[in-house]
Amino acid sequence: MVAEILSIGDELLTGQKVNTNARFICSELAGAGIGVQRIIVCADSVGGIVEQFRDSLRRAELVIVTGGLGPTHDDKTKQSVQQFLERKLVLDREVYARTVERYRKSGREPSAYLRHNAMVIDGAVVIPNEKGLAPGMIISCTEHFDGHYLVLMPGVPLEMESMMRSTVVPFFSRKSGSVIVHSHIKTTGIGETALADIIGEIKETLPDGTSLAYLPHMAGVNLRVSSTGKDRGVVESDNRGVVDAIAGVAGEFVYATTDISLEELIGRMLLSRDLKIATAESCTGGLIAGRLTDVAGSSRYFEQGFVVYSNVSKEKVLGVKAETLDAHGAVSEEVAAEMAEGCLLRSGANIAVSSTGIAGPGGGTAEKPVGMVCLGLAIRKGGVGVEICTTTFYTQGDRLRNKARFSEAALRMVWKELRSSPAQG
Repeated sequence: MVAEILSIGDELLTGQKVNTNARFICSELAGAGIGVQRIIVCADSVGGIVEQFRDSLRRAELVIVTGGLGPTHDDKTKQSVQQFLERKLVLDREVYARTVERYRKSGREPSAYLRHNAMVIDGAVVIPNEKGLAPGMIISCTEHFDGHYLVLMPGVPLEMESMMRSTVVPFFSRKSGSVIVHSHIKTTGIGETALADIIGEIKETLPDGTSLAYLPHMAGVNLRVSSTGKDRGVVESDNRGVVDAIAGVAGEFVYATTDISLEELIGRMLLSRDLKIATAESCTGGLIAGRLTDVAGSSRYFEQGFVVYSNVSKEKVLGVKAETLDAHGAVSEEVAAEMAEGCLLRSGANIAVSSTGIAGPGGGTAEKPVGMVCLGLAIRKGGVGVEICTTTFYTQGDRLRNKARFSEAALRMVWKELRSSPAQG
């Protein structure tokens, strides 16, 4: 079974919203042994949607549609399915009763919209919406494409994800005749070309049914190993063999072989060691702290963050010496060291990381070019004092890319410290 994903909404085509649903759907379908061959975005036009239904169902047994199920005039999905399949809408009394009760419990008066919301395509398998109001639907398209299905779900990620897990994946897992396994290899500190050179021989000897994809992002590159076949044991074994082989030759750059971010991994490492971290940032403007605190539960290990952009603030807030700034300049390992030490002492954390650099586009010199960042790390070593280390990192890009790579380099520095010689509280 192969699938196509159809995301409906003018806001996706104008850039007002980013289509974040497709990645989740692809991952969930893979677990059911269903591959996705196309991801399509369609405007809120009945004619265009109907045409896309017909086009996608010619190629795929399963077409998953998100968006366009709301009450406003630009929500055209149900209307488009009616026209395409020439079916009527019927009231689902269970959906209607549940939504009316939900309204009453919240102290609101049920509106006329709730009846319209509970209208579903005749013959559809209704997908309950545990996170919202609009029901989803699984529709067998027997009129035109026997054995092919349309699945309609809201575009709201929380609602769609709940429906995929509770109903859609179990329903189609029984119909899929294959197994697909995706594994992620997360790297840091290496570019795509260098990584390709390291794993070149492995790529040339992949097992049948296994492929390797490079997934570059703003701060680096990750890998995805995909394996497909009929026998789950063979597929999983082939996939794990490739992952282990790549980790074996590129281990110093591989921080995880699961789909986890570097900041999430660092959080787990800090928690397991009962350590607290703090940040002192100049050129990254709080980005390092932002990434660390993007992780749920980070309050258990993130102590404090300082953003000290000017030289005056570096002196007043963190105690950086004026003579150090005068002698070496703000962008220097000496200043990064004093920023990290000052952050550690003022925050009471066990480990502190600092950044000072030139994100651009201006401000660079021949000695200190745009894309240069100096990083500091200060670690409490039990009763023997504070250990400080520094490094300088260079990259090329625009301002936002440089800041992202600076933050990645800082987190990589923390990860390496925790991995090699964990600080002791």
